[in-house]
Parts: sequence; structure tokens; C-alpha cells
Amino acid sequence: MLQVIPVESDALRKEFLDFPSLLYRNDQNYIRPLDQDVEAVFDKEKNKLFRTGSCERFIFRNEHGTTVGKVAVFVNGKYKMEQPTGGIGFFDCINDQQTANFIFDHCKKWLQEKGMEAMDGSINFGERDKFWGLLIEGFEEPLYGMNYNPPYYRELFENYGFRIYFNQLCYSRPVHAEVSRVFTLMHSRHKRNSAISAKPLKKNQLEKFAADFTEVYNKAWASHGGGKEMEYAKTLKMFRSMKPIINEHISWFVYENEKPIAMWMNIPDLNQWFKYLGGKMGLLQKLQFLWVKRFKKNSKMVGIVFGVVPEWQKTGIEGYMIWEGTQHLRKHTDFRTTELQWIGDFNPKMMKIAENLDTTVTRKLATFRYLFDRNKPFERHPLL
Repeated sequence: MLQVIPVESDALRKEFLDFPSLLYRNDQNYIRPLDQDVEAVFDKEKNKLFRTGSCERFIFRNEHGTTVGKVAVFVNGKYKMEQPTGGIGFFDCINDQQTANFIFDHCKKWLQEKGMEAMDGSINFGERDKFWGLLIEGFEEPLYGMNYNPPYYRELFENYGFRIYFNQLCYSRPVHAEVSRVFTLMHSRHKRNSAISAKPLKKNQLEKFAADFTEVYNKAWASHGGGKEMEYAKTLKMFRSMKPIINEHISWFVYENEKPIAMWMNIPDLNQWFKYLGGKMGLLQKLQFLWVKRFKKNSKMVGIVFGVVPEWQKTGIEGYMIWEGTQHLRKHTDFRTTELQWIGDFNPKMMKIAENLDTTVTRKLATFRYLFDRNKPFERHPLL
């Protein structure tokens, strides 16, 4: 019988944060997330989901007092499913099925007491852009905000009875790889149109580009898959918060007579710098970050948003934009690889867009589901 310890003190919070580093100490690909990013999930002042949901963290120790696992278990009031479904996340465990089963049983009981009928994991008590999914293929250095775990975690989940609810596909391509001939042909075609122009994002014009981003995003994606419209004020706040890490050579907008019609947003992979900080971001680490950012080349950029307004879709304008941006960034940056944030396999439209960008799947995460009623038929995430 393991000892179950709720994380309620500063010492236990530190242990919760430190345990993965001990577990992965011999794994050269592990990059410790920033402590402040993890703690923000469990801060009732910062995480608005506490208004309609609940969340607890636990550490598990064996009979010798050694920590052998940890987990967060939560109910998200905005996580609407066919059956009431809770979540588990920040799961870490030694390679022992009995230990994992004990942790999963504890989470199941906790969620059943709150009326849940299923649990998903390993997910986040927050948005899907961070700490979402269990890594099952492509055990390389994780991107910033991406979960990382050893291969045996999949067995721990599946042996307990979890099944894949949906796969999370991560696409990538070398920056200097040959660009599709279709793209270069479309570039040539649109280049002859004097009304069409491509411009990189500029830090000294954040207000303009925030407005352009909002316009393209709302036209291209707001109605897609139940998405919500972005507000200009929220976009501008996001752009301003990103200003220290914006690279002016890698985010591009296309205009027709100065009206925005397409965008391709990329940022440097922060983990290429954060991996030197050991999860900390105090004054010393901030100074270290500035030094690393200046003198350590970042070879990986991450595509965060790509969009074309409806009237310009299927015209090849994305080929024009990508070739314009690619020619420029090859000359002015050290990036060697571009990766896209994960795309769910329930979203064939976005998967097709990724494939059309000449990318290949280089890593895969999965969102697992466990139904408490073992006689109920299991269904995968419906297609959009």
C-alpha cells in the first residue's frame, strides 16, 4: 500500500516539481518545464478554471518513504463530453504497473466521488496548448509547453485499461529542404499580381499586425470546429507579451491592396534556451536567459497559427506566402527545422493543410480515455 500525500505545503510543491528531474536524470532529451508554468496551473488566482472546477495534486511514497509517483486530478467545468469526464495530468511514475494502477485507482475514486464517469489523461487543467497528451512516438527534446515522458508510460496506461481517444500529430520539415514545386508555381503566379504583397511582422508595429492577425484569424478559423472569435484587445495583449521572443524574420502576412488575407505565424522554440535554466526563472536565470538567447543559436522554430481568409483559400496564396517567407528566413536566421503545434487526428482539414505544407509526422502524443463503466462501448473523438 502506497502512502497518498496531498500537495499542500511549499516543501511538497517543491517535491512535486523536482520528482520528474530525478526520474529522468539519465534521459538526455528531457527538458524540465519552467516551475512557474506548472505552478500557474494550480494557482487559483491565475487559473480561471477553478471558478467552475476543482483540482488536487498528490505525491505517492512507498513503504521506505521514497517518492515513486505523482499526479494531478481535476474536474473542468468547461470540459463537455457525452459522459461527465474528469482529467488526470502531470503524471509521473516509476516503471512499475502496480504503482501506476494504485495511482490510477486513486484518481478514479476521486473523480467518481465528484460524479465523473470517465477520465482522460495525461492532460492539463487548462487549455490544450500546454501539457496535453502522452508522448507515444518521437522521443526527442520536447517543444516548449509540450509533455515529455519515457516510452513505458504508454504501457502503464494501456495495461490499466486506458484507450486512445485521439492522437495528437506533430508535423515538421527542414527549413532548407526543397520547397514543393506547387508552392513555387503559385508564388510565381501571385508575384505577377501587383496588388499582392508579403510582409514580415515588425515589433515596432504590433498594433497594426495584431489587428491584421485578428481579422484573418476570425475569418479563417472562428467558425471552424466551434472556435471562438478573437478580440483585438486580447490579440494585442498576446503580441505584447510575446515581444521579447518575437523573431521578425519568421512570421509573415499577405495583403491584397493592404488588406490582410493570409498569415503564417512562427516563434522560436523557447525550450532551446530554457533547457539551460533547470526549470527556474529567478533573477539569475533571467540574466542567464538573456545571455543564452544572445549567444546560443536556436535551430528550431515552431508554427503556431496558419490561416487564409475564405475567399483566398484554394488559390495557392499559401504557396506565395511560404516561399516568400522561406527565402527570407533562410538568409537571415539560423533555423534549421520548423515544427507545427500538434493537430488532432479528428481534424482531417488541418491534417491536410499540414501535409500540403510539405511536412511529415515526426512525433505523436495521445489523449487517453478510461471509461469507469467497463461495459460501455468505447468511442473515439468524433471527426470535425
